[in-house]
Amino acid sequence: MRIGDAAAAAGMTPRALRYYEQQGLVTARRTPSGQRVYDEEDIRRLKAVRELREAGLTVGDVRAFAHLLRTVPADGVPDLLAGESCVGRCSAAEAETVARRRLADLDARIAQLSSLRARLAARLGENRAPR
Repeated sequence: MRIGDAAAAAGMTPRALRYYEQQGLVTARRTPSGQRVYDEEDIRRLKAVRELREAGLTVGDVRAFAHLLRTVPADGVPDLLAGESCVGRCSAAEAETVARRRLADLDARIAQLSSLRARLAARLGENRAPR
């Protein structure tokens, strides 16, 4: 399928799909005229990338274990982060390690933002807890 159809099937824009291709997260085949062509495996991989990004991982995080995206089951990403081993040299433990590191980073950012909010609220004379 062509880029517009593939992007729609994966729930993203063609621009995002091209970006993920530039980042090495998916590789398009080309027609003799040079147009990108994607198959169902590419769509599954792109959906996994989108789901991981929506979960808070960066493109760099996903790129760190992109080789695991070949093993993503049809029903999605949770199995990828479950710590089960995969075929060959890789282990889903790599993905779990990256995800846990990102989770710790998000927790630290939330704590920092909560502190900043409390300080600003105090300067404004607000005594209520954040919503």
